[in-house]
Amino acid sequence: MVILGDGLHNLMDGLAIGASFQLSIFSGISTSIAVLCEEFPHELGDFAILLNAGMSVRQALFYNFLSACFCFIGLVVGIVVRENGQVGQWIFGLTGGMFLYIALVIMMPEMNAVDEDEEKSEKNRQDGEGKSSSLLRFFLQNMGLLTGFAVMLVLAKFHVEI
Repeated sequence: MVILGDGLHNLMDGLAIGASFQLSIFSGISTSIAVLCEEFPHELGDFAILLNAGMSVRQALFYNFLSACFCFIGLVVGIVVRENGQVGQWIFGLTGGMFLYIALVIMMPEMNAVDEDEEKSEKNRQDGEGKSSSLLRFFLQNMGLLTGFAVMLVLAKFHVEI
């Protein structure tokens, strides 16, 4: 399941890179750098998951490489399809939505787990600070999410001028 999901993710990355290069060289390079920064820890995590699932190092490397090859397929498709003017908008919308979905699916359970752990430790303390620290944690978590959304919005809106 990890390999299939990662292959689909890499296909979408390739689509975004291909469509970006059709837009301009600068957009293609900046998208490639962004995908590289996102993919490096992602692939290391997938490699660790495959090893933890019982695969040998050689098997994990092979399957991780196989899923990474889908990026090249997406690249070619993105370049070919982007030549048809308006398709690029759909590609960027689809890949942007995928990035948001993945980020939220991974981040939200982690944030909830932190909240649950903190609530348990606050119940054990019973020092009266539980309510204020819960509100502060809620505020900080939401500020982090909103900051991330704001950065993505600014990059999407002003990527040509930046």
